[in-house]
Amino acid sequence: MKKVRQCVTLFQVLSPHYLQPQRSPQLRQWVVKRGQSTITAEAGAASTVPNTATNRIVGRWLLGCSGLVAGAIVLGGVTRLTESGLSMVDWHLVREMKPPQSQAEWEAEFSKYQQFPEFKILNHDMTLSEFKFIFFMEWGHRMWGRLVGLAYILPTVYFWKKGYFTRSMKGKVLGLCGFVVFQGLLGWYMVKSGLEEKPESYDIPRVSQYRLSAHLGSALLLYCASLWIGLTQLLPAHKMTETRHIMQLKRFAKGTAGLVFLTALSGAFVAGLDAGLVYNSFPKMGERWIPDDLLAFSPTLKNFFENPTTVQFDHRILGISSLAAITGLYLFSRRMLLPRRAKIAISLLAAMAYGQVVLGISTLLLYVPTSLAATHQSGSVALLSLAIWVLAELRKMPK
Repeated sequence: MKKVRQCVTLFQVLSPHYLQPQRSPQLRQWVVKRGQSTITAEAGAASTVPNTATNRIVGRWLLGCSGLVAGAIVLGGVTRLTESGLSMVDWHLVREMKPPQSQAEWEAEFSKYQQFPEFKILNHDMTLSEFKFIFFMEWGHRMWGRLVGLAYILPTVYFWKKGYFTRSMKGKVLGLCGFVVFQGLLGWYMVKSGLEEKPESYDIPRVSQYRLSAHLGSALLLYCASLWIGLTQLLPAHKMTETRHIMQLKRFAKGTAGLVFLTALSGAFVAGLDAGLVYNSFPKMGERWIPDDLLAFSPTLKNFFENPTTVQFDHRILGISSLAAITGLYLFSRRMLLPRRAKIAISLLAAMAYGQVVLGISTLLLYVPTSLAATHQSGSVALLSLAIWVLAELRKMPK
């Protein structure tokens, strides 16, 4: 009997109802609500810090921005090919967003254009309707650039306030936004070079090939950085054993991507000097493999940036070298076990490389028609995109 009383006493001690026999229903409800509010607050706090969901949002945003930059590159190429880039002879951040409306406004704009070398030397018989076409080409390119700026800056402010960025990501997006502003200023600096009077020169007025290549190069850097960060936010890194062959493949892929970038950049010198029109034959340049005027300028280094023959020759060599490197990368990758996405990326890179070479040769042989030349330039962006994708697939797992 004594043992039974001891068991009952022990049960009462262990029972929570016995421990709190005087707790009222109101007190229990308060405890439950307090616990629920604590859980809700913790969940709310967790949703404001970077996580997988917010990383995907940021990744999609940056991919969208890179798409807009690619559009700006293509549109800029078409503007250059149609010789429209010098039609707007001044620069205003807001005021020029509204194009001329009335006949008087159009005539005033045309009158400003007539004061500069391009009209005096090249387009002295241009009509107002023809001027409207080149004006709207340049205006469209500038408005697209402003759209790119807004697409970077406004979401950056929003995501920053929402807490979507890690410390490292904050530095990256600030760099991207700063680069967008720099790119706009560099564009006007480039245009100014084509508006300057050059009494000692009888050449066709054009922008400096140095400034053109800087403008295109900075746009490509902005594009590559945005695409890379976007892909790394969206695509999980593969778990690959870091074997010697894998490490060699990664180094090979990085070198190949650098070569593709350099080839695309050399295209700016080809465009800036109209070098695509000097030797319209392939594989030889005229009757020779190496033309006589390859090093006609002095000093020798000047030929690589100002001699149209040398610039075209260099672009050919870089293009063929890129094709050879991509082919080697594809063949080397077939010897090892890679994730499925990585195999697809490398295969598409190889296919695009051959298509791009065909486009380049066709553009040359047909004397640089606008539509084909614009497609060739778009192809260079596509090829660079695939090279960045390959690097994203082969990147190392974060620790």
